[in-house]
Amino acid sequence: MSRGFVKESDQEEIPIVPPRAYLPEGTINYVTREGLDELLAEREELINEKENLNKADENEKRIVQNHINAKLYLLNHRIDTAIIVNLDEQPQDEIRFGARVTLKMEETGRIKTFQIVGVDEADVSKGKISFISPLANALTNKKEGDKVVLKRDKKDIVYEIISIAYT
Repeated sequence: MSRGFVKESDQEEIPIVPPRAYLPEGTINYVTREGLDELLAEREELINEKENLNKADENEKRIVQNHINAKLYLLNHRIDTAIIVNLDEQPQDEIRFGARVTLKMEETGRIKTFQIVGVDEADVSKGKISFISPLANALTNKKEGDKVVLKRDKKDIVYEIISIAYT
């Protein structure tokens, strides 16, 4: 039946779901074991939320279920495409995915520690940066003592690699 013959009140509202963290097309979805566990826990939370909906209004309930289903669709795709990187198999003296890197800013002497992780687990406030970030790209394949230049619009930032760990 044509949509022209459906009452406006009967039309389903299409849920607007923000996309997950950006992962360029064709890029492998690397994750740490912890990152995959977080994705699986997120899926359980969404499933529980969907199963325990207490909406008196059926239309409102359908809208919320559609929103959760859309979020689950995106999340399941990330889980299905996730490739766990075994940190024990990474070269321990070189920066690769999963490395926890301590850096010293050359200009200020400030020390920062970051772990290079998957796009969904990245959170700068927790010291976790995505493996596709400019800083992670600059650090990859470097070793302790190397200097790395992060190109910025106004002024480049130079870091010295103090330590590398995979714990």
